[in-house]
Amino acid sequence: MDQDIREIINNTWSIEAKQIERLKETIDQDVLETIIEKIASCKGKVILTGCGTSAMAARKIVHSLSVIDIPALFLNPSDAVHGSLGVVQKDDIVIFISKGGNTGELVSFIDNIKAKKAYVITVSENEDSILTRKCDLFLKVKIEREPDEYNMLATASTLCVIAVFDAICIALMKYTKFNREKFLLNHPKGAVGERLKGQ
Repeated sequence: MDQDIREIINNTWSIEAKQIERLKETIDQDVLETIIEKIASCKGKVILTGCGTSAMAARKIVHSLSVIDIPALFLNPSDAVHGSLGVVQKDDIVIFISKGGNTGELVSFIDNIKAKKAYVITVSENEDSILTRKCDLFLKVKIEREPDEYNMLATASTLCVIAVFDAICIALMKYTKFNREKFLLNHPKGAVGERLKGQ
């Protein structure tokens, strides 16, 4: 393999690892604790939404929450404004994931979510965005740079959002006393299911 290609690969991993490591210094721990408490006490559903790569992160987070017994779903932005907003109820938490916080598709229905009295969390790097100004709680996740030469491809930033919610999910397991028996009920198949059955 070309040496330049190997350097790109290794540099990508180094930058991504550094950005995740920085979260310990840059994330507002008080906000994280509030999110954990809100999700743990939520009487409705946890709904995540986002566009593009943020949507992919949202879908992964939805799956992780579901595994640990937190009812969660992904709200597709284009479906939302064509009737799917009916899934949102006043006891729900709606989490918007948007790097810039001004994504048109998301901005178009945040007022509808607010009118339904759901609790709104925005995860973004922009503290002065429309989604940030209209939310109930703002979690800032901001990186120094993406690994690509144009600092544009959403890679490290997406991994950081996922890493933040990985930590939230693991903390929720402790907070809600999620145990091995519940884990097996939700995940009976695959290698994880086999390990849970055998221990």
